[in-house]
Amino acid sequence: MGFEKTAEEFDAIVVGAGFSGIYMVHRLREMGLTVRAFEAAEGVGGTWFWNRYPGARCDCISMEYAYTFSPELIDEWEWTERYPAQPEILRYLNFAADRLDVKKHFRFRTRVDSARFDDHTDRWTVTTDSGDVAVAKYFVTAVGCLSTSQTPDFPGLANFRGATYHTADWPSEGVDFTGKRVGVIGTGSSGVQVIPLVAEQAEKLTVFQRTPAFSLDCGNRPLTEDEKREFKENIETFKATSKTTPSGQYTDTLAVSALDHSPEERWATYEERWNRHRAIDLIAAYPDLFTNREANETIAEFFRSKIRAVVQDPELAERLSPRTHPLGAKRITLDTNYFQTYNRDNVELVSLREAPLEEFTDKGIRAGGVEHELDAVVLATGFDAITGPLLKMDISGVGGQTLQEKWQDGPVTYLGIAVDGFPNMFMLTGPGSPNVLTNVVCAIEQHVEWTADCIERLEERGARRFEALEPYTHDWTDLNNELAKGTLYPEGNSWYTGANVPGKPQVIMSYVGGLNTYREICDDVAADGYRGFAIK
Repeated sequence: MGFEKTAEEFDAIVVGAGFSGIYMVHRLREMGLTVRAFEAAEGVGGTWFWNRYPGARCDCISMEYAYTFSPELIDEWEWTERYPAQPEILRYLNFAADRLDVKKHFRFRTRVDSARFDDHTDRWTVTTDSGDVAVAKYFVTAVGCLSTSQTPDFPGLANFRGATYHTADWPSEGVDFTGKRVGVIGTGSSGVQVIPLVAEQAEKLTVFQRTPAFSLDCGNRPLTEDEKREFKENIETFKATSKTTPSGQYTDTLAVSALDHSPEERWATYEERWNRHRAIDLIAAYPDLFTNREANETIAEFFRSKIRAVVQDPELAERLSPRTHPLGAKRITLDTNYFQTYNRDNVELVSLREAPLEEFTDKGIRAGGVEHELDAVVLATGFDAITGPLLKMDISGVGGQTLQEKWQDGPVTYLGIAVDGFPNMFMLTGPGSPNVLTNVVCAIEQHVEWTADCIERLEERGARRFEALEPYTHDWTDLNNELAKGTLYPEGNSWYTGANVPGKPQVIMSYVGGLNTYREICDDVAADGYRGFAIK
């Protein structure tokens, strides 16, 4: 005879133990609220717990990819590299969680199956795969934007006798590819990072490329002691910058159109910024690079020239050169020796546009009528981004309507934080917020702080229920879509718009108006008595 677990009651439930979950739990506990947090992994880290494939590295400078709210966290931690690798980021998040003493509020190795709002009690009931049942007034999703991996429905995948690995769920003990014939499918961020290191081990590496990548050599190196000291001494300047710039990062943008400069002037500008090894410095070099396709083509060609300069075979260089989308409409990747890897004798590129992937066989992959025999396949096929982690949970609001039903034509939110019909639910970096189009830690801090301040005010006034009003959710979503039309994002056919997941509604998943403008809007909403929300 089985026994049901008794429901535990809390003020708030948080789902996720990455940057946002750690900080959210900390803020709620500072307010004196009781919190239960759930995390599927065995520890904190979020995406940096799972994405431990060889070469996994952040594309944001380490000292800027960290919490700024705590002087202790800033003073007591030192980064070692300019662009931090996954193990170092995971150590940092464990350090932060320990320093803030939040781990005791988490139930690890526990995945949320469902979250249901009770219209009579104004409470959320959350159930998990381990049988836990928790009830709370507030339900906060801190599940991250890139935490639900995406594996296309490749024909015959189950027939392959070799090993398969997904970059987003890499074995903790690592993988040795020495002497093996390895295939890698995908050349997005994880693909361009893992490919050079697999090539160093494998007897033969076959890269299956659907879309070539605009990728920048990150020029990674150890940080100097002077750099570490100067950053800490000027942390207030960085914090101010992160609040007043569209990306949460400082860069200098010229005051003229890219087309107003001569080709020689543009080239010199791009070359100087290329040597800074920061993507934001390139895409923001001129104000119209991401609104004018002709201007964008000038920097796209500069990137292609860098590929031609490195890849020895001109035909291969052309196959590696992006020409079907504007630079930046898909995420600009950062790499270490990615294009140089194709000069190796043991590396072969298969362009899936020229030779479409037909099926997996028991021995490997057949593409364009050719069977490539493989011992292992790495799926660097990315994520069901931004909405995927939310829809993976069975969330239902007023009247039992599910979030899946609510978003059947695409996500509709207010400020990317709330959904009408789902009271007392707060989404951190949800669809319709700046999320991945910024330094995401800056976006997370803004979201957590706004949410915590809101909950604190609700508690002070004894409110039972906080819900977005439907007209405001549609107005906000329409605004997002209109802003996106003024950019080149719609031409990217990328995970930014959900285009990488078959059947997923293709709409812009992020607010493209900039983190600084978004912050001002959120602050104005709060100052105006939380305009657009019903409070009972």
